[in-house]
Formats: sequence, C-alpha cells, structure tokens
Amino acid sequence: MAIHVRSFTPGDRTRVARLWESCGLTRPWNDPYRDIDRKLDRDAELLLVGEAPASEAADGTTTTGRVVASVMAGYDGHRGWINYLAVDPDHRGEGHGRTMMEAAETRLLALGCPKVNLQVRTDNPDAVAFYELLGYSVDPVVSMGRRLISDG
Repeated sequence: MAIHVRSFTPGDRTRVARLWESCGLTRPWNDPYRDIDRKLDRDAELLLVGEAPASEAADGTTTTGRVVASVMAGYDGHRGWINYLAVDPDHRGEGHGRTMMEAAETRLLALGCPKVNLQVRTDNPDAVAFYELLGYSVDPVVSMGRRLISDG
C-alpha cells in the first residue's frame, strides 16, 4: 500500500501525537502536543504526515485516509534535522519510513540544505540500521543538550 505524503493539518494533531506515543518516541519531558504546537509556529511546512488511502468497506461505507507515518524536519540555515520519524507498528516494513524520509529530504534540499542530521537513542539499534540503509552514517561528534523549557 502506497501512502500519500502531505503537510500536517490541525485535524492531524491528536492522530500524530498518538502515533508518536505508539512508536515509543515520546518521553515525559517532551510533551508531543507542545512539540507539534511549537513546530506549527515555525516551519510548519516541514511537519509531514503519511496517509493511507481511503477505502471502501464491504457495507459500502468509505473510510477516510488514516495517518500511518510522520516526520518533523527542520532547517536552521546550516544543517537540516529530522525528528519524530514514525511509522505505525502495523505498517512497518512497507517502505513508509523511506517514503517519509525522501519527502523530508526533498523539502530540505529545496530550501538549500546541504546536510541532514538526526539523533537516534542508543537503545534503538533497529533505527540505526534503518538510517544506515538510507545512506546515513555516524558522525564523529558528541551530541549535547540542555533543556530551556520543561514540559513535565
């Protein structure tokens, strides 16, 4: 099943937050709803969803497309960033992660972005393997962070 990649719309808010939760991407210190709202205030066009096509049931009713994937990209003028790449666990292995990454990279390239960075939690070797298949490699850097606003 191919998905349709499109920009996030306000009606996606709960579906995307629940997708992130079902994929284990959320943490107590990162409120997914706040992260969505922050993204909508800045570069909203880089928050993308992958929607499964609408289908018709045996009884003739039509189901609307369902959000099965997402990605949040960013560009600061120096590097692009990928966050919240998520694919519904029931739809993994169907190429949706690759489709979402290609869409994000295409949008970043159109902005003139020369390089894309992302972070993967050390307890997620499957994600590391996925990104390596897409041509990403470990950079010789130390990732550091400092929280300025607490969501918890």
